[in-house]
Amino acid sequence: MAYETLEQLPETVKSQLPRGAQQIFLAAFNSASSDGLSEDAASQLAWNSVKTQYEQSSQGEWTTIHKGGANMSSTGTMPAS
Repeated sequence: MAYETLEQLPETVKSQLPRGAQQIFLAAFNSASSDGLSEDAASQLAWNSVKTQYEQSSQGEWTTIHKGGANMSSTGTMPAS
């Protein structure tokens, strides 16, 4: 079952994740679902996708992971020259 809007996401997703993370969840879930994964497997993949860009604090809040450093470019993928 694909989700067309963020409002259709499960309540656990909507209540826990900020909007940007919800968008990641929706896109990942829909992609996995269209690839034939079960609802449970698509949900697990979607949560894993969220966790690549967001982390949960000890207080339960999901915040963007800030990656990079002095040797990273603005894209975060290649060393700065």
